Amino acid sequence: MAAAQLPPQHPQRLALALELHARPFPQLTAPCRAVHVAFKVARNAAERDPETDRDHLRILLDRFGAPHPPPGADHYVGSLGRVMLKWESHTEFVSYTLFGEGTADVPFDGTTFSLFPQDWLLDAPGEVIAAALVRVEAVESRETAETRLTNGLERWFVRESLAASHVSDGQATVASDFRIHEDGMVRFAVLAQPELGPRRLGRLVQRLLEIETYRAMSMLALPIARRALRRLTEVDRDLAALMRGIADDSESARKTLDVLTVKSAEIERMATDGAFRFGAAQAYETILHERIDTLRESRMGGRQTIREFMARRYDPAMRTCRAAQARIAELSTRAARIADLLRTRVDVAMSLSNQRLLESMDRRADLQLRLQKTVEGLSVVAISYYAVSLGAYMLKPVSEETGVSEGFLTAAITPVVVLGVWAFVRRLRAELER
Repeated sequence: MAAAQLPPQHPQRLALALELHARPFPQLTAPCRAVHVAFKVARNAAERDPETDRDHLRILLDRFGAPHPPPGADHYVGSLGRVMLKWESHTEFVSYTLFGEGTADVPFDGTTFSLFPQDWLLDAPGEVIAAALVRVEAVESRETAETRLTNGLERWFVRESLAASHVSDGQATVASDFRIHEDGMVRFAVLAQPELGPRRLGRLVQRLLEIETYRAMSMLALPIARRALRRLTEVDRDLAALMRGIADDSESARKTLDVLTVKSAEIERMATDGAFRFGAAQAYETILHERIDTLRESRMGGRQTIREFMARRYDPAMRTCRAAQARIAELSTRAARIADLLRTRVDVAMSLSNQRLLESMDRRADLQLRLQKTVEGLSVVAISYYAVSLGAYMLKPVSEETGVSEGFLTAAITPVVVLGVWAFVRRLRAELER
């Protein structure tokens, strides 16, 4: 949007939007504010239909007669009456930021937020995940900024959690308590000196809004981590009991394997459910600390800086998420080791059973061989008996012709027949064994 298309009577609003337009504008001359709100669907936000977000944006633009963004756009900047709108579509959320004038008497009255129609907010594709209100004022020096914060703006924050510091090489002062106030928004105060310039002022406001948004997005992993840690403590005890059962051989392998399968499936389910959320939290945490680094903070009196506030209130939550992720991986590894031990135990038991089976088979084979030899001897006798009987019939005519008795001839051929049958059976067995 060209500069000539913007209303010239609001230089302070244009100064805040300078980061979006990259054009030189007049310095900040009156209080102004930025209202930021981010929406996120409850489940599978990364897989949502982006056209739904664009439809919601077009509904808002139509109410103010503003032009629509081009098809497929992920970024939009335009005027909504007396304020300017910046819209961005991110991987998991969509954000709306309004830049407008501020009142001199009431720094955080929430009137700018009322520019979002109530019914439009209720129809948003998702829930509000972050909302912030930034108050921007012009000051002459550091000392003026400290006085303004102490004597005026400080009463709008919760003092025990207020973080304040000089930023941007001391050319601006920022303050926030990172608390959600009665209007549902987190408050920021920015006191900018003339040397800061509108371009850097716009970047400063943008970084503060990103810090709050990414802080809220990364904290989505904390409830998952807490639930996982509570359940993992119970699973840890169950795995220890399984390990003791394997060690003292008090549980059957089948029963132990059934329980281990259920526990392993539960651990893998927790790993799968939390993998994306924990990974996203780490990415958001990295971005948040990068944004804090770019502030280049210096201490203001004895107050805590934003970095110190995050180290005390935010970093422990992220360490909890990392601990839960590491605990899930550890228990998954332990369950795999127990499964290996159980598998080894089952293999040893099967080996012993197979050994006993082989010994039994050897005994049966030996008995079968003995029976075979016994049957072989009996078969030689039986075959010889029938052969001798046949021979006796064959020798009966010879007995009548020669006058030799039939019994003598039968007795004479019996040894020969027996030896022949025995030799035949032995040769046959040898052939079979080969």
